[in-house]
Amino acid sequence: MSEKITNTFEKAKNYNTWEGRSFQIGYERKQYLEKIIKLLDTKLVKVLVGQRRVGKSYLLRQIMNYLTTNKNVNPKNLFFVNKEFIAFDDVRTASDLEELFAHYRTHLKVEGKIYLFLDEVQNIENWETFVNSYSQDFTQEYELFVSGSNSNLLSGKLATLLSGRYVEFEILPFGYTEYAQVKELTEGKESFLEYLQTGGLPELLHLNSEELKRNYIGSLKNTVILRDILDRHKIKDLPLLEEVFRFLAVNVSNLTSISNIINYFKSRQKKTNYETVSSYVHFLTDTFIFHRAERYNLRGKQVLGGSRKYYLNDLAFKNYLFGFLPTDIGYNLENYVFLQLRRMGYEVQVGVLNNLEIDFIAKKSDKIVYVQVCYLLNNENVVNREFGNLLQIKDNYEKYVVSLDDVKFSNYEGIVHLHPWEFVNI
Repeated sequence: MSEKITNTFEKAKNYNTWEGRSFQIGYERKQYLEKIIKLLDTKLVKVLVGQRRVGKSYLLRQIMNYLTTNKNVNPKNLFFVNKEFIAFDDVRTASDLEELFAHYRTHLKVEGKIYLFLDEVQNIENWETFVNSYSQDFTQEYELFVSGSNSNLLSGKLATLLSGRYVEFEILPFGYTEYAQVKELTEGKESFLEYLQTGGLPELLHLNSEELKRNYIGSLKNTVILRDILDRHKIKDLPLLEEVFRFLAVNVSNLTSISNIINYFKSRQKKTNYETVSSYVHFLTDTFIFHRAERYNLRGKQVLGGSRKYYLNDLAFKNYLFGFLPTDIGYNLENYVFLQLRRMGYEVQVGVLNNLEIDFIAKKSDKIVYVQVCYLLNNENVVNREFGNLLQIKDNYEKYVVSLDDVKFSNYEGIVHLHPWEFVNI
């Protein structure tokens, strides 16, 4: 046993429950926890993916707490590694992880099923081989939970090795309902507008000043760009990457193409090319800081190339770094509805029907819903546009209009009007 792994094991005791330690588990993310609990005691690897600081580590601890509290699992049978912590710096490869795990089993004389929790696992070289090996081991019972902050976590080697023997959970920031519960606010327009300005990153809820929040968001953005993108992809033009981030952030909910971005830079006398900008946009979506929604032609039943929409994983990146204006509310509301559909498990696209736009086509299994989003239905033209566009879709799937009007409109020809705080569990 190498000295470095022996030292790592001693440090690992501080982050595990082996010696009777207890840890804060934070606000319980029930919608995720309940789905994961249903899959306990299966050989499926549970994979949690999502942007940094959305609460993946807390959720892993909540699962660990459930196992010890509700399933009476011996705390010594939980093995936890978080590659974000300096204590695990020497766990650099799958071989190092294997050595640490072997030392843990021998030193603690662990008997029975072992639950492995590997947090930010993408920072361990060849981690896929370790996960694949223990997920298939038939000589002893193991159950694995892994998390990562890169959308490519399940592409390539792991997807090939596991071949369907995993289930993925995309972890998003707090939704509005969670935000209101944590802050003990009454659900309604006033607190919802506050949420649209603040966002749902868990740490923000514990910061008391706007300056602290702005500094936190700036630091998080820099971590994503400098650590997750710059180091991994050897970016040569950091200022350009920053500008691409800014462009996408201030243009959320707008149709955008790579050509649009290039033309914007040309107007500012900054030279670039299609391949570079396209790569930078791809890197940003890989970190989950942005989501891409493709345009889908309802008549032709096909995805359209060219323009698409980008949505922020949390509006705090826009509001605290680039400012919040009253004119932003409609765009922010659309961003919120997109994320809410994702929270409900839908795949989301932007609809095109002849020359009309349908804000969202959301699909889940064999279910489809159509959604229009509007700040206010404050005149006849707006009402005709939002409801009229949906009426042009000649099928019987559910249709919704979401707006921030003070009054609730009656359903019209099967189209349901909802306030955004009512837009749940559809």
